[in-house]
Amino acid sequence: MRGEGLSSAPDHRVSGVASSRVIFYGWIVVAITFVVGLVGSGVRSAPAVFITPLESEFGWTRADLGTAIAINLLLFGLVAPIAGMLVDRIGPRRLMFAGIALYGIGLAGTIFIDSLWELGLLWGVALGLGTGATASVLQATVATRWFVTHRGLVVGLLGTATSTGQLIFIPVLMAIVVAFGWRAGPLLLGVLAAALVIPVLLWMKNDPADVGAQPYGAKNDPGQAAQEDAPAIGLRRASRTPEFWLLCSSFFVCGATSNGLIGTHLLPHSIEHGIPAVTAAATVGIMGAMNFVGTLGSGWLTDKVDPRRLLAFFYAFRGVSLFILPFASDFVDLLVFAIIFGLDWFATVPPTVTLTAQRFGRRSVGTLYGWIFACHQLGAATAAFGAGWIRVWFGDYYVAFFAGATLALIAAGLASLIRAPQPESSVGPGPAAA
Repeated sequence: MRGEGLSSAPDHRVSGVASSRVIFYGWIVVAITFVVGLVGSGVRSAPAVFITPLESEFGWTRADLGTAIAINLLLFGLVAPIAGMLVDRIGPRRLMFAGIALYGIGLAGTIFIDSLWELGLLWGVALGLGTGATASVLQATVATRWFVTHRGLVVGLLGTATSTGQLIFIPVLMAIVVAFGWRAGPLLLGVLAAALVIPVLLWMKNDPADVGAQPYGAKNDPGQAAQEDAPAIGLRRASRTPEFWLLCSSFFVCGATSNGLIGTHLLPHSIEHGIPAVTAAATVGIMGAMNFVGTLGSGWLTDKVDPRRLLAFFYAFRGVSLFILPFASDFVDLLVFAIIFGLDWFATVPPTVTLTAQRFGRRSVGTLYGWIFACHQLGAATAAFGAGWIRVWFGDYYVAFFAGATLALIAAGLASLIRAPQPESSVGPGPAAA
């Protein structure tokens, strides 16, 4: 590469055609990864839209449906370490194909369900594993493989795929469910999943070397470039450091308070308080729009300030917003909460990925962030299951919301305990890195 900027791509050929010298090919890879994450987010968040109609059609309880979603969230996270190892071995392109095929099968089968075990198998297993394989770990790996400069910004950009997916799909799916019935929702998502195969097949590349390039900014940062050749740090070695467990435990709370509590139960909670279904879904869409701003801003800030302080601030801010939610009794109150919470929803991802890379090295991100993200989804599954049962026992979600707020404040304290990360060039195979 020559310098920085969009003109820094080297002269190379892709599939026999001279590539452009204007744009670095990694941005094309980022665009494809973003679209895959966008649709995957719509698929993963779709079950929350179907809770009320499934209750009406089949008579299943909120706890039954919460359990199925908890399986989805748990496997979404548990597949992350496997996805991290697979992406290092077979590359992002093949992993994308596998994930899309798996949740495509799940969507097709969902149309014909008539029993809880089928719901658990398709929503829980197929959708959970398929969307998990194409989610945060894949995005983090793409960002760290293709970028040295602006890595935090790219992680933040890819992280916004989740919020953008919810912004687009939750209101659309709710409108479709109201107009045509809930089975039309999985049908639409299945068609979109099939369409993803085209850009992945034609333009997705695994590594900068596939197009004769180097990671963006590698020549401008020799210290980080040296880290590219350092061996990866495995789970056993990383687990001996307090930073690994602090990142895991704080991300557990992140999953519990985002995907598990709010992502699963905010819609039914809002509908129970008299807010029309489509209006409530639109509010969640607004929350997704605010998260786009918050996560992208988090990525930009992660490149400029101490990510530990940033992470602690985000968790504290989330705790305050969750303390507000039990007092939201109408649409205006819900809208205020959606704006506040949305700014912080996935803003924790860029500093968490950056701290993982800084402490353990970029070659370790796929595997170690996979395990950290597994903790995130373990927290999500716990909250989805627990909040469903709290709703059954107490008749409302207030206890669950207050518990989530308290956990978020605890996570802020955990993030502040993370030691100053080592420079990436010093996190290598030597004993000091352990």
